[in-house]
Amino acid sequence: MLNFINKLFGSSKTLQQETDPMKKFLIIGLGNIGPDYEETRHNIGFKILDFLAEQEDFTFESAKLGAVATFKHKGKSVVCLKPSTYMNLSGKAVKYWMDKENITLDNVLIITDDINLPFGSIRLKGKGSDGGHNGLKDIQNVLQTTNYNRFRFGVGADFSKGKQVDYVLGKWDNDQQKAMPERLKISTDLIRSFVFAGAKNTMNLFNGK
Repeated sequence: MLNFINKLFGSSKTLQQETDPMKKFLIIGLGNIGPDYEETRHNIGFKILDFLAEQEDFTFESAKLGAVATFKHKGKSVVCLKPSTYMNLSGKAVKYWMDKENITLDNVLIITDDINLPFGSIRLKGKGSDGGHNGLKDIQNVLQTTNYNRFRFGVGADFSKGKQVDYVLGKWDNDQQKAMPERLKISTDLIRSFVFAGAKNTMNLFNGK
């Protein structure tokens, strides 16, 4: 495992040859625009991409259907998108930027919150249902497939019956805020791994962390 991590964050021609030859990727962090939604659980996709922007020193700019930025990682071009369509219409932005940048579905990664995972748990999957998540539901409807990569960040389910919306649109509690920097670091490492090493290797390395 240590050798693999060294290859992932160092240089490795062998590993590059084993991964997808396509060199352009689209990473979408789901969320809602506006100050009322900042620091809410539902906006973890935005938060992870903002953390990545700090690490990689890039800036998001307003564009059609979202805020967009690009950076390079080990020879790959990475387009990052924070949709401005609000969560329930995320599919429109995803499809537009896939077509505009000519990015294949295999090289798309959707970052989303998940109440079915404990806080801070991360899980990468290559397909699956929307799990009742309206953003994923719209992406599925627009793309007409459930076979797309999704990075699920656990937000927990500490809410009573009928209070799910209030919970996901609520802000992180103190313990979650303290744990967030370490969780964000692992999340951005997962994104780089997805770009460089591919989905399968990334699942093996990161799922359950």
